[in-house]
This record gives sequence, C-alpha cells and structure tokens, in this order.
Amino acid sequence: MARPASTQPTEVELRILRKLWESGPCTAREVHNALTADKGTNYSTTVKMLAVMFEKRLVERDESSFPMTFIAATGQEETRQNVMSEMIQKLYDGSAKSLVMQVLSSQKASKTDLDEIRQLIEQLEPNSAVRKRAKRQGT
Repeated sequence: MARPASTQPTEVELRILRKLWESGPCTAREVHNALTADKGTNYSTTVKMLAVMFEKRLVERDESSFPMTFIAATGQEETRQNVMSEMIQKLYDGSAKSLVMQVLSSQKASKTDLDEIRQLIEQLEPNSAVRKRAKRQGT
C-alpha cells in the first residue's frame, strides 16, 4: 500500500517558498533564477516543482497575469508551525518536551540562548511573575 503524499515542503520546496516570502509574487523564471544561483536546476524542473507545490497547496498561482505568477499559500511562521507540529508528532509522539530535551542535549546552548529559553518558560507559566506583571501593564 502506497503511503500518502506529504503535504509538508521538501528542502527544495522550502528554497522556493523562501524566495516567494522574500520577493512576493514571482514568475517561474524568477524562481528558476534564484534556484540556479543555489544549485544548477533545469527550468523544466522548476516548473514541475511549482506544479507539485500547487497540488500540495504550498503555492497559489495568478493565471490572470502573463507570465503567470506564484505566491506562497501560507506565511513563513505558519509554515514553520505546521512543519514543527508534524515533526513533533512523528518523531516525538507529540511530546514537545522530548523535542526540547533532544535539542538541548544534542548541542551546546549559549548562556544567552538559555536565558531566553528561561524567559519564555517564565512567560508561558500561568502564575509566573512575568505574566502577572505584563497583565498589570496591559501588554
């Protein structure tokens, strides 16, 4: 039995999405030129990738203009959240804690990084002093 096609972007599709996020609507030629600078891609491959991405609903296309333009179907942050949610589900059985533990144990985090992580945890805790202060200040 064939496994269902992924709706998540591949590495090359992410490169295309980054171009669209940076530049806004682009023609296939503009996307191709950006990919060629990175790695030698044939124009027909770029067009095929955009067609696959359209089927996966990663891009939308404006057929009213000539040449046709493509735009990212979702923003960068939403895409990151979708990819991350799927990865946490697949690799960590839905446990964000397991993911964070894996990341923090697999490479050294700087003091600045750890301080920012502590601050985020403090903000996420329902009864934290930081959250209470922010509520009082109306932020």
